[in-house]
Amino acid sequence: MTMRLGGRLAGAIEVLDDIETRRRPVADALKDWGLSHRFAGSGDRAAIGNIVYDALRMKLSHAWLMDDDRAHSLGWAVLLRQWGMSLESLQADLEGDNFAPAPLSESQIQAFTSRNLSDAPLHVQGDIPDWVQPSFEQAFGDDWLAEAQALATRPTLDLRVNTLKANRDKVLKALDRSGAQASPIARFGMRVPAGEGPSRLPNVTAELSFQKGWFEVQDEGSQIVADLVTPREGDQVLDFCAGGGGKTLAMAAAMNNKGQVHAYDADRKRLAPIIERLKRAGTHNVQVHDSAKGLSNLRDRCDEVLVDAPCTGTGTWRRRPDTKWRLTDRNLQERITQQQEALTEASAFVRPGGALLYVTCSVLPEENDRQVQAFCEANPSFEIVSVMDDWTHLFGGSAPKPRSADGKTVTLSPASMDTDGFFFCRMRRRSS
Repeated sequence: MTMRLGGRLAGAIEVLDDIETRRRPVADALKDWGLSHRFAGSGDRAAIGNIVYDALRMKLSHAWLMDDDRAHSLGWAVLLRQWGMSLESLQADLEGDNFAPAPLSESQIQAFTSRNLSDAPLHVQGDIPDWVQPSFEQAFGDDWLAEAQALATRPTLDLRVNTLKANRDKVLKALDRSGAQASPIARFGMRVPAGEGPSRLPNVTAELSFQKGWFEVQDEGSQIVADLVTPREGDQVLDFCAGGGGKTLAMAAAMNNKGQVHAYDADRKRLAPIIERLKRAGTHNVQVHDSAKGLSNLRDRCDEVLVDAPCTGTGTWRRRPDTKWRLTDRNLQERITQQQEALTEASAFVRPGGALLYVTCSVLPEENDRQVQAFCEANPSFEIVSVMDDWTHLFGGSAPKPRSADGKTVTLSPASMDTDGFFFCRMRRRSS
């Protein structure tokens, strides 16, 4: 039996309360709610998850319009603002529903019907923590508010064709019922629209074509930056912060299983999923290293070294909105230090004439342009080179042009590219 809207709203409010009071990741709170409410079907859990994620994406503006930042107000605000319901129809819908949450108070209704978001402070309009506003202004100039607001929208579900096993037409045919279409930029990308209201995204990993290794789930921005590494068949490539291996897999396929990709991560727990993924994808040119000792014979020998650096993840706020409100300046400083260490360590493996590629899923200049400029100043054997020719060569002259602070580095973002936020920089090691 499907829950009525009132029960779904009450469930979402419960989860939001849990996240707030116990400072828990949203996925954990939703999972626990599902386990303790086993009568809720998959459609109910999806709808509750959508309310929770939508509430967290626009937490500041919802709270400002309701003049109340409690979970109850946030849940109601989602249905009124993001799901397009009118106050009258929503109140009528919930009337007589014993499982519905308490109705809005007079003061909440008064605030919501009289307040105009354009009167709110700008960081509230953009739904970002106030202390990161200066960084957004520096990154995006006059467009910063639109960029912040785009990071508070629902993301699409993006997939990458595994060219070792299939082509895009074949996979799109196999995924016909999911509504997948060819991606606007990425050469082997496919995209399922975000959906609205309670609608849930298709479970593509349950498809036979996924089990066969025909495609991977990967944001289009992540596909684009992996492509910009431009590894060639026969190259020696080191993925220095490989994590779960999304970019490792993309590069291995781009090299047609020729040459070698070395996947390493200082946090071996993050590497765990990679073995299963490599097997499914049919890659034969990847070596996985869970210890830095295994890399010693690669010093000064790699054609490309990719540093997909640990970062604040500000570019992934659409997918992980709870992390937006947990981020502190101290977290940022810790990440900056880790990035400097990763760049320094990884640079030792680049051969003369080879390339050091620096990637983050952040939009903050402190983690992006400033990092690569500081690295090149401290390491004069490396210089930043433009990736604009590669961009045109890979994606065509008519593809949207990425943001660039200096005409060399590249920043992707939801407002400008309709992808997660990413930064990419190529640094060449001088030959002499």
